[in-house]
Amino acid sequence: MLINHDTRYALDCVVDLINTSPESEGREGLHDVAALRAFVEDHHVSEVGRLGEHDLATVRRVRERFAQVFCAPSAQAAATLLNAMVAEAGTTPRLTNHDGHDWHVHYFAPGASLSDHLAADGGMALTFLVVAGECERLRRCDAPDCRRAFVDLSRNRSRRYCDSRTCGNRLHVAAYRARQREASRP
Repeated sequence: MLINHDTRYALDCVVDLINTSPESEGREGLHDVAALRAFVEDHHVSEVGRLGEHDLATVRRVRERFAQVFCAPSAQAAATLLNAMVAEAGTTPRLTNHDGHDWHVHYFAPGASLSDHLAADGGMALTFLVVAGECERLRRCDAPDCRRAFVDLSRNRSRRYCDSRTCGNRLHVAAYRARQREASRP
């Protein structure tokens, strides 16, 4: 599946936003406005002004809606959720070439709140997956002690863990050790 840079960037932002939730991390990752500002800066979210408690609350609601898309039982259910989200965000596609980046599309309206910005850009990125028939790429980690979200962009859609170096490796090592214990028993 070919995904352009902007869509990939928006998908990564959606995943990272979902993974700030207590469900994913076991604690609230967006615990205050400073954490929200850090998220914005870490993800280079453009055109964001002052942030306050209202922004924190509305971004958490957007995060929950994105999480619902990841566990939608069908493409139709995901489409319904995404249609509502991008409509409420006041999606306004426009070409821009800011901050040294080549021409690309922003889907949020000029002056949009952070939550509308995230809902519009992230919602549109997710809609591209629905249109491509790729909803099954929206996943949660298979590790029993991990609920992190990820988008499986592997060629054969076989990725099972949020990070193969941590969750995947930890489970493979545990399985190996279990086999070794079994083999050493009389």
